[in-house]
Amino acid sequence: MKSVCTLEVRCVSKVFRDDDGSAFHALRDVSLCVQAGECVGIVGQSGSGKSTLARLVSKRIEPTEGEIALEGITRGKMSHKALNAYFREVQMVFQNPYDTFSPRMTIEHYLMEPFLNYKICSKKLAREKARDLLEMVGLNARDVNKRPDEFSGGQLQRVVIARAVALNPKLIIFDEATSALDVTIQKQIIDLIMRLKKENGFACMFITHDLALTEIVCDRVLVLDEGALIEEVSMKSGLLRAEHPHTRKLMHIAQRLCLKEECKRA
Repeated sequence: MKSVCTLEVRCVSKVFRDDDGSAFHALRDVSLCVQAGECVGIVGQSGSGKSTLARLVSKRIEPTEGEIALEGITRGKMSHKALNAYFREVQMVFQNPYDTFSPRMTIEHYLMEPFLNYKICSKKLAREKARDLLEMVGLNARDVNKRPDEFSGGQLQRVVIARAVALNPKLIIFDEATSALDVTIQKQIIDLIMRLKKENGFACMFITHDLALTEIVCDRVLVLDEGALIEEVSMKSGLLRAEHPHTRKLMHIAQRLCLKEECKRA
């Protein structure tokens, strides 16, 4: 029996229109599948459609054409109640963790919020869970009453990831989640994501412009260019097996960036 994909994107296109009526095709007939426990990388240069795809899958926007299915169930336009249920199953981690927080909100409040919003447990138990989540991502439970500006960018991204994992979602979308961090902190966050994925079994989409990262994190890589899916590469064979000229170009850029970082550290 064929296993059901956690996420299936079926022939999805997205067209944005300016005030004057001119059209911009952000995505063109994109199809993909992400299995439970699998990490699929979505790569491409700026403007390739990566973030548009993330916004579609996370239901921030709706496709112009095509369908998105979660665990075999097509998710079109949904009621407020159905959308809330979907947000519980599909979480997102963005590039800048500071954009996720209200400056007046404590870390405890931030981590308790999903448990209280979905009426999963009492406020007392939610407080305990907030401390457990901090420890799960390598932070000190005693820091639970601190505010976001008392944490470094890397620490705050750990908090965001803790909240994303808290409700045991089926899918987590990491949209350039490590690109704003320095190389050392980036590696720590990548190690954390890989550990949590193994422990919790969620599927993930790892959106990045950095092909070097996908070799570490992903099982497969899908390459976007001008809104179209142009190539799929299995990490079992490696990126060196990539055939499309645009993918080869992205590999060359990634190699140059790695050399540049090595020169900085030398």
